[in-house]
Amino acid sequence: MEAAARPPSEAVVVVLNCGSSSVKYTFFESGSGREILRGMEDRVTDYDAALQKVLEKTSALPGGGLSSICAVGHRVVHGGRKFRWAHRIDNEVLSGIRHYCDLAPLHNPYNLLGIEFWASRLPGVLQVAVFDTSWHSSIPPRAHNYAIPLKMAMEYRIRRYGFHGISHHYVHDRAIEFLGYHGREDLNIITCHLGAGCSIAAARGGRCLDTSMGFTPLEGLVMGTRCGDLDPAVIPFLMSPEGGNLTIEQVKDLLNKESGLMGLSDLSPDVRDLLKAREERHEGAWLALSVFTYRLKKYIGAYHAALGGADILVFTAGIGENSPEIRAETLDGLEKLGFILNVGVNAETRGTENLISSRESKVKILVLPTDEDRMIFKETVRLVKSSARRVEEGRV
Repeated sequence: MEAAARPPSEAVVVVLNCGSSSVKYTFFESGSGREILRGMEDRVTDYDAALQKVLEKTSALPGGGLSSICAVGHRVVHGGRKFRWAHRIDNEVLSGIRHYCDLAPLHNPYNLLGIEFWASRLPGVLQVAVFDTSWHSSIPPRAHNYAIPLKMAMEYRIRRYGFHGISHHYVHDRAIEFLGYHGREDLNIITCHLGAGCSIAAARGGRCLDTSMGFTPLEGLVMGTRCGDLDPAVIPFLMSPEGGNLTIEQVKDLLNKESGLMGLSDLSPDVRDLLKAREERHEGAWLALSVFTYRLKKYIGAYHAALGGADILVFTAGIGENSPEIRAETLDGLEKLGFILNVGVNAETRGTENLISSRESKVKILVLPTDEDRMIFKETVRLVKSSARRVEEGRV
């Protein structure tokens, strides 16, 4: 599946994100980075049909439809230990993605469907895999190891992998660009991805040092329907006669689909609903939001300590970008650590890039909308250029 690259500035890069029930896509001009088209095929039951619809949209591309495409970048959720950065897709990479299907059964198999479909329609065009776990692959052993027998952990590939890595990477780099901190290699940055799924990551000098999601996306912060951190003894208890005699599948559903904000509030997994209900003195909404912001506050404080002090804190994704209340309540009490909001600016910031910290704040606090597709595009273009150099040098 080795491919030659065609890197003319007017060429098009396709970015695909194939999930268990949707296919998201964005077309970019390779030279300028201009977004040409973005969309989604939702509630997918027939993947070939959905991918064919996306393929047909290329007929409107400037420069001749399919012939204008120089590369396709694919979001791949799980790259395990093997893939520490984006890769040109060849047979070895395909085999590696398949190897991690059992660790991401709702994602990697569908990522593979997208790769195989586009490779068959565009033979010879560069295909690139950008892994959601790659940004976290630099996490050191003290942070990625669980305190279980090491031989067992190695045999069964049990460790902290971390997820949302493409989003964390994008807003990390965008924060540096936004603040004009180019060339600074000493920056300590905490990024908070807060949506239906939530995670937080800590980076020093452009390398991720820790993140809240672990072996699966279940660990860490409270999320819409996921429990986040939990005493592992709760699981065997729930499966015992004293705890309800739940099956393994029932426990999985409970912790992944019925917990988090939904479980605590018994109302909704959506922060917007809960903020409104809290105003109406709904006790479940009050409790859910209190647990959510308290857990996030603890992680910010912990990563501030682990980094030896943060320089930048970023809020991103649906909640992070659009909820001034959550941001304010999370940072309330962290002023002595250097996190001081500009209350007025924070209240007015929803869905736009902004600096929301006060002048007195030691930590720059930012709201930055995430753009995973653009991050995939950047990584894909980087490999397009690398491939072109290989061709010029006669190494392909």
